[in-house]
Amino acid sequence: MRRLFKGVMRGLFRMLFRVRVNGQLPRLSNERLLIVANHESFLDGMLLGAFLPIDPVFVVNTEIARNPLVRMVLAMVDYLAVDPVNPLAMRRVVKLLESGRPVVIFPEGRITVTGGLMKVYDGPAFAAARTGATIVPIHIDGAVRTWFSRVSGRYPKSLFPKLALTLQAPTRIPPLQSTSAKLRRREAGEHMRKIMQHMLFASQPRQTIPQAFLQARRVYGSDRACIEDMKPTRLTCGEMWKMSMGIARLCSRMTRNGEVVGVLMPNMASTVGLILGLQSTGRIPALLNYTAGAEGVQSACTAACIGQIITSRAFIEKAGLQALLDGLQGVRVHFLEDMRKDMTAFDKVWILAMMAMPGHAISQRDPEKPGVVLFTSGTEGKPKGVALSHRAILANVSQIRAIIDYTPDDKVLNALPLFHSFGLTAGTFLPLLSGAEIVLYPTPLHYKIIPELAYDRNCTVLYGTSTFLGQYAKHAHPYDFHKMRYVIAGAEKLNETVRQSWVEKFGIRILEGYGATETAPVLAVNTPQAYKAGTVGQFLPGIEAKIIPVPGIEHGGMLHVHGPNLMSGYYRFEKPGELEPPRSEAGEGWYNTGDVAEMDAEGFVRILGRVKRFAKIAGEMVSLEVVEKLAGSVSPDKQHAVVSVPDEKRGESIILFSTDDAMSREALQQSAREQGLPEIAIPRAIRILVAIPVLGTGKTDYFALKNMAESS
Repeated sequence: MRRLFKGVMRGLFRMLFRVRVNGQLPRLSNERLLIVANHESFLDGMLLGAFLPIDPVFVVNTEIARNPLVRMVLAMVDYLAVDPVNPLAMRRVVKLLESGRPVVIFPEGRITVTGGLMKVYDGPAFAAARTGATIVPIHIDGAVRTWFSRVSGRYPKSLFPKLALTLQAPTRIPPLQSTSAKLRRREAGEHMRKIMQHMLFASQPRQTIPQAFLQARRVYGSDRACIEDMKPTRLTCGEMWKMSMGIARLCSRMTRNGEVVGVLMPNMASTVGLILGLQSTGRIPALLNYTAGAEGVQSACTAACIGQIITSRAFIEKAGLQALLDGLQGVRVHFLEDMRKDMTAFDKVWILAMMAMPGHAISQRDPEKPGVVLFTSGTEGKPKGVALSHRAILANVSQIRAIIDYTPDDKVLNALPLFHSFGLTAGTFLPLLSGAEIVLYPTPLHYKIIPELAYDRNCTVLYGTSTFLGQYAKHAHPYDFHKMRYVIAGAEKLNETVRQSWVEKFGIRILEGYGATETAPVLAVNTPQAYKAGTVGQFLPGIEAKIIPVPGIEHGGMLHVHGPNLMSGYYRFEKPGELEPPRSEAGEGWYNTGDVAEMDAEGFVRILGRVKRFAKIAGEMVSLEVVEKLAGSVSPDKQHAVVSVPDEKRGESIILFSTDDAMSREALQQSAREQGLPEIAIPRAIRILVAIPVLGTGKTDYFALKNMAESS
């Protein structure tokens, strides 16, 4: 009867839901086997029971097992009802594993209500660790969109969506190092949570960014609002694709396949449409930093061999950038307003055809090809072009979605410029592919407007640098951010004063993250499930890291990383158009972040500062980050920045720039003595400024400060 029931259910699922099974269950001889899966719907147990080639014991939540309909299904399989909050309940699971019976369990203990991974209980992990069981993760995809799920709000539902089961490579929980049973249980739970997160990330399909957008359009619907700007323009997914196809059609006449095309545009819906349009036809959009000046933009164009730039005449006039365009040499500029005039009736028919057959519009289907080129700030010389493949960007999106639950109910306020990787990947592609709506604002510097905009649009996610978030907190009403679920800080170290001000004024805990343009950009981030103040969180799934000691620096070492979100390579000014693959002393395909970091036993990463942000004074290494913290402890409400300049007697000297006109060396010395800092950490000189200069990305402009210090 069980075999008959299993065959009938398998046929029914294949007919109704077109179930696809990826991978195979490994053949294990005389090994204890624990199968874990994410929990999307009431169908999950039946799916696994129908398609697994073994006869396991299903561990079921006691409350769920009381449901009469569920009990009818459970009668056809072996099951064990347990209470996930009872720490002794796992003893029965341990006995089952020790007896040799395969066990299936959902570590979340309940069906997701967000569509993402929820709390992972320690019990299943501890049972696996105690028995040494082999763990096989299975990713269930699509069941959350059925009417048997528990997600609510705007999450799309379908009567018979496609379902997929993806079996991952077997793994085990390593030997536990904690001394007490309670800590060992918690340690095992952390390992299980990371296994589940990696499972979600590793199951994502290989595709390009336009293909991923079309998939999101199919899932969330063409009529779903996806982006809004201040023009004002509010577009649905279908309208966004229509705009992209129109731009793609026009751009294909004046550009060639594989060409790097400059994009000089602000945060607007048309900019996103331009990026998608260029990508779909095999062109590579290079997002130029319009705050870098004519010399910086010219250097970027030289490095990436950019011969054509697309921009907007209205933007150039409003931003006062005509002088920048006039200073460019060897570059042809096209204005979107002029391009639209060339649209013919045949072009419009073609666009309608591509709306009906969107897959035929995508000529670039290789995810390893560059999807976008971004540029470093150029504070260490000429700006470098960073080529990020479709695979790298989508991998980073999947890595973030595996640890933070973005839902179609979310509305992301993105004021970070799109030419910055934080604003492009996390602020644009991530919500665009997650069904969330994006509110684009052209500049993060309007400190009074952005909090009001967050309140007016009911935004739930906000990105910013520490500097920007501090300014928003000063100018915002205590109720402006009442809808915020996530406030994520990156690009620079989060100031402790800023972190506390958000907790006290808004009751919001800022999640600090860390990354680099070269890694698309996110490498690590704090999450509601794994948070530790003073750190940048744990590394994302799929990231490998090596910390190599640096002579003269006692704590931590140089951070080198490797992962699927790593860049394809650099375009350098010295070798125009030549892609230089990533390489560091850690090996081929590794990236040297240039940051000194340390990682604790729980995997939380602490960034101690950039190697170039250390000064060698009288033979000793001094962290300029520490000196900035020292100034912050003396005057927490003001802004401070520290640079070093050459000194014939001491090697280097430290110069402090501050907006506090009462700052003195005596106050710094007293605070240094209280903190146990050496005398050489006291700045040699103090310069008072009205405001600390910042780059367009929100980072402190140390290059400008260093020039000021050396000139004085």
